[in-house]
Amino acid sequence: MLSKVQMFVMQKTLRPVQAVRALHKSAVEELKRPDPEDTVTASFGKFISEIKPQHLSPVMLHRSKRMVLDSIGVGLIGSTTDVFELVLQHCQHMYAPDNISSVYGRRGIRLSPTLAAFVNGVATHSMDFDDTWHPATHPSGAVLPAVLAVSDMMPSVSKPSGLEFLLAFNVGVEIQGRLMRFSNEAHNIPKRFHPPSVVGTMGSAAACARLLSLDASQCSHALAIAASLAGAPMANAATQSKPLHIGNASRLGLEAALLASRGLEASPLVLDAVAGVAGFNAFYEDYVPRPLESPSDDGHVFLLEEQDMGFKRFPAHLGMHWVADAAASVHKRLVGVEDGKFSQARVRDILLRVPKSKYINRPFPESEHEARHSFQYNACTALLDGEVTVQSFTPDAMRRPELLSLLSRVRLEHPHDNPANFNRMYGEVQVTLVGGDILSGRCDTFYGHWRNPLTNESLVKKFRNNAATVLPSEKVERLIEAVGELDRLEDCGVVLSQLQ
Repeated sequence: MLSKVQMFVMQKTLRPVQAVRALHKSAVEELKRPDPEDTVTASFGKFISEIKPQHLSPVMLHRSKRMVLDSIGVGLIGSTTDVFELVLQHCQHMYAPDNISSVYGRRGIRLSPTLAAFVNGVATHSMDFDDTWHPATHPSGAVLPAVLAVSDMMPSVSKPSGLEFLLAFNVGVEIQGRLMRFSNEAHNIPKRFHPPSVVGTMGSAAACARLLSLDASQCSHALAIAASLAGAPMANAATQSKPLHIGNASRLGLEAALLASRGLEASPLVLDAVAGVAGFNAFYEDYVPRPLESPSDDGHVFLLEEQDMGFKRFPAHLGMHWVADAAASVHKRLVGVEDGKFSQARVRDILLRVPKSKYINRPFPESEHEARHSFQYNACTALLDGEVTVQSFTPDAMRRPELLSLLSRVRLEHPHDNPANFNRMYGEVQVTLVGGDILSGRCDTFYGHWRNPLTNESLVKKFRNNAATVLPSEKVERLIEAVGELDRLEDCGVVLSQLQ
């Protein structure tokens, strides 16, 4: 029989053992955590810090220069919008002047780098005219304004070369694509949050970290800081606040990189899928990340090389381009029947077969922002005019009685074989005439989609039309030339000097 002393000793001995057993599960989970240098987050930081200009293939250089040119043009015409003017006035009135970084189309106006990134990002998305790719996001708008602002921030004697500028830009786009490809949910038209407000913020942070030459650890922290600054709900789609998503992504990614450069730290596991740690998987529940391989002198480095961009021919949500092209084909046939004249009075019924997506199903849009996100509006505009253009979203265009009359005859169907996915969807327009005849048009891949990209001629034409709204023709042409030669410029300031 054990004495009281022996019992006391055994209790003292057993309690720690029982405590260890109680902690066994969490201890095992802790043991399963990778070493800091082996995490997904660390691999991203290492990739960003070690990538070199020689990793940019000719295909990458060509595509990214097209993206830069298109995004600048979209930003310049976006600087004429009401939402841009509101945001610019806010920044000028609420913050002390800091004459460092240029603002699209506003000669003599300069702001702090972060505010310049913000207002230029807002300009880029103010008309929903910026590029898109798959999985669905707007890759350039969140990154380019930040890279321009950082370049402006640097002393004139140490401006980045054009090749360094393009490298940073491509890194920002690449990080967005990598993160989205870790989730199947990200491949579809979004429902909960606007993707550029999440991955765009991360891309901006990565691009700025690269341009600021941060080390691998600082690059990882920049991404982790950016994750805490990311996100915007889809409820603000089709409002004046949606462009803020791009502006904030650009601005806050730059903020994250600058904070990391000063030594601010954040989670070393933000991009990992570790039990009990809510990191980037807070945005995408099916997120399954993989480490990035360190760049080598040979081998495939960039995902972007696998896919071209989607460049929009008119300023509206990407999904609108399918129904607009389908409706335009019906317009041609209607005009042919009516000897060159279109009469909406002959139309009895309009059926649109489109993916099911609530925020772009807007039967009677009341603002230009709602119109840019309305299957019905864009289909009826193309039926009436044969095309959709920048002018299609003016107040006069939206108030036309014949357009309103057509809108009242539209109904939607959502076929099972037409998913809410920009890589697999189609748009079909079926018009029933008063006499009973039916005319149909279908678009599986519109002109401008990554499967059917704009030619250089079309892209430059779009840029000229957009940039000429605020810049003299000589600056427009100099920008075209400078961006075309960007990879061979010793100083990217040549581009910066033409933006106002």
